Amino acid sequence: VDKKFKTEHIDVNGIRIHIRTAGPPNGQLVFLLHGFPEDSFAWHHQMQYLSENGYFVIAPDQRGYYTSSKPELIKDYQLNKLCGDITALIRFFQRKKAVIIGHDWGGIVGWYMASVQPQYIEKLIILNIPHPAAFMKIARIYPPQWLRSAYILFFQLPYLPEKLLEMNQYQLLKKLMSSTARPGTFTEKSLNRYEQSWKAGGTVRGMLNWYRMMRYQPIWKMPDPDPGVPVRIIWGKNDAALSFITAKESLKKCQDGQLILLDEGTHWLHHEYPEIVNRWLLRFLKETKPSSCPEL
Repeated sequence: VDKKFKTEHIDVNGIRIHIRTAGPPNGQLVFLLHGFPEDSFAWHHQMQYLSENGYFVIAPDQRGYYTSSKPELIKDYQLNKLCGDITALIRFFQRKKAVIIGHDWGGIVGWYMASVQPQYIEKLIILNIPHPAAFMKIARIYPPQWLRSAYILFFQLPYLPEKLLEMNQYQLLKKLMSSTARPGTFTEKSLNRYEQSWKAGGTVRGMLNWYRMMRYQPIWKMPDPDPGVPVRIIWGKNDAALSFITAKESLKKCQDGQLILLDEGTHWLHHEYPEIVNRWLLRFLKETKPSSCPEL
């Protein structure tokens, strides 16, 4: 699958980022931002579909992942730096703006860009990750959300999480993905492909540093998205870690927002229902007027 896309390493923002690209370089620029514990490979269905529809698609391995740089310091994973990687890539490709599509942590980078550097975003499309302030509001009043998120506290420990995740050929990471997805979503072949990524020196620590950075940055206080950024949320209702209530609360923060619910989808909805997700992505990309305006 990897062979279909062009891959390269680009030096921006003081680090080296590995990216996959597809589609016509003069097409509208779309970034696909992966979450934990994946890498840019997670988006291969979307890359193929969007590039065939004329978009210039870039999927980076974000810092800490696979063959991109893995800074040692936890504070090097604060959101201003993660966001800076993407804005630097937008400038590298001599563009002013891009559409940002983010899943899981990639979505948090998207939420942050929409609130702090909205001038770089044409549209934001979020897959199964709430706005951090919405998450915190719900977690305070909805105890089941704390239980679902307990792993975040475990990841704060030094060394031990790395050891556990790396044991038995990354068995825990594989189980984390396959047991929270619809049966058969992650094949042995695809999990082995992710294992190849996790084996790249320092990747497991790099991935965990995204969580550890939360100690140094009050991400729960993130401002609302800029009113000028259209936000579309696609949500798999059977997410094992995140309650649907957090999605509805996130929508309230968006001036121009829309929420699409996939009843059967889980956290991994773009793997489980690529055709449905792709069609919604294309529909959102083609929208020219705010959805609330009647057709003239």
